[in-house]
Amino acid sequence: MSPLLIWIAIAFYALAGFAVVAVARRQLATGAEDFYLASRTLGGLVSAASYAATTYSAFMMLGLAGLTYRGGVGALGFELVYFAGLSLMLVFGPRLWLVGRRYRFITPSEMLGARYDSPALAAVTALLSCVFLVPYSSVQLLGIGLLFSGTTGGAIPFEAGIVVGAGLAAIWTLGAGLRSVAWTDALQAVIILVTALAALVHIVDFLGGWGTFLARVEEEHGAWLAQPGPGFFSFATFVGLTLPWFFFAISNPQVSQRLFTTDDLGAMRTMIIGAISFGFLFTLISILWGFAALVAVPDLENPDLATPSLIAGAGVPTIVAVPLVIGILAAAITTVDSIALTLASMIGRDVYPRAEPGSNDRRELIVGKIVIVLVIAAAALFASMRLDLISLLSVASSAALLVIVPAFVGAFFWRRGTAAGALTSVLGGTATVIMFQFGGLGVSGLPAPVITFVVTIVLFVGASLATRPPADRGAGFIDAIREDLSRMRVD
Repeated sequence: MSPLLIWIAIAFYALAGFAVVAVARRQLATGAEDFYLASRTLGGLVSAASYAATTYSAFMMLGLAGLTYRGGVGALGFELVYFAGLSLMLVFGPRLWLVGRRYRFITPSEMLGARYDSPALAAVTALLSCVFLVPYSSVQLLGIGLLFSGTTGGAIPFEAGIVVGAGLAAIWTLGAGLRSVAWTDALQAVIILVTALAALVHIVDFLGGWGTFLARVEEEHGAWLAQPGPGFFSFATFVGLTLPWFFFAISNPQVSQRLFTTDDLGAMRTMIIGAISFGFLFTLISILWGFAALVAVPDLENPDLATPSLIAGAGVPTIVAVPLVIGILAAAITTVDSIALTLASMIGRDVYPRAEPGSNDRRELIVGKIVIVLVIAAAALFASMRLDLISLLSVASSAALLVIVPAFVGAFFWRRGTAAGALTSVLGGTATVIMFQFGGLGVSGLPAPVITFVVTIVLFVGASLATRPPADRGAGFIDAIREDLSRMRVD
């Protein structure tokens, strides 16, 4: 593929993004709430497109397609578990929206700190989110680098892809905060879905049409259509990968923070339905794309190169291939800028020392913008290391964030939960992640995420029962939510 065409397409894409950011900037008001949450005024359609673009990143057409290439139909089951986990949004979405409005929370970590009356918990949660989400951001930039170099035969260097992705993500984020991020996300969601669908139609036609394509998959790669497939998706591997995915909607702060942003609960409902619809279609496209790569370019040593290799082949015409490259670039950038914005809000609000709430938004925003630059720079540095298998790196980051889930659930449903229990579970769970997820330890073949999750739950419950909850804080927080929910049902 011609690198000149890629650069021209990037230029047009960047100009479109700059125009969106310029319009968003005209509506930017002062204050942290406007910069990080768009003053809680996002409509349903923009929220749906932005949520979908943030969640369904380069992981899909690069990581999920590569996982299909390596493990077969188990990748579909893996992603369908994520859809099951979206049911958590139906439970926690209204509650997060209500407490956000009532207490003016900006970050999920701020909410946890207030619920358990522990600024230390808010700070620890924010810092751990940085530690675990910077590598996840780097996976997106890694995907861009592999995409550019793979589709052009190295004519566009791997490092150039990282620089382009990091630079545009920084501009989108710093331009006007969540407004520019959400509006560019909406644009990018349309780009990736349309280009991916068009590319799939063309590659299937190149392979002989749907009937021939599916027959070839069954004939040449029949093992990939059953479990455990070619051997990758053992039961333990499947559980270890899917457990973090199920809780993604509440464990990842860049996702749960979006539940603070909608104009009303009707907009939130539209956001959830739209994100699920987008995700289901995009999942089918990515899975079929992975099987198409398996048929068209078999025997790749690195499954992450399945998509670049397929795009670079003869099956995808240039008029489709170039927009698809831009679509995947867009999908990666949406995740990087959303994570950077969320981490900036968490560090600026929950870690950096503040005076009275609302008294130092300017200082908070300065700190946050510095964090945005540092997070994206760190992600670019990690990406340059070229770590293997995008899908597994993505899940590893989500597995680490499982440590937040018990305290998060307890904040809304267990009055007896205490700050000591929350802190112990988060810190103890993090130590468990380091030993088992990243340190290579094992217990009777149990997946590391399962061990981490069980340890975290036990620590949260045990430490909470051994200590006293803050006076009236836990009960008052939960009662306030129940009152608001009851009032909404009556209205």
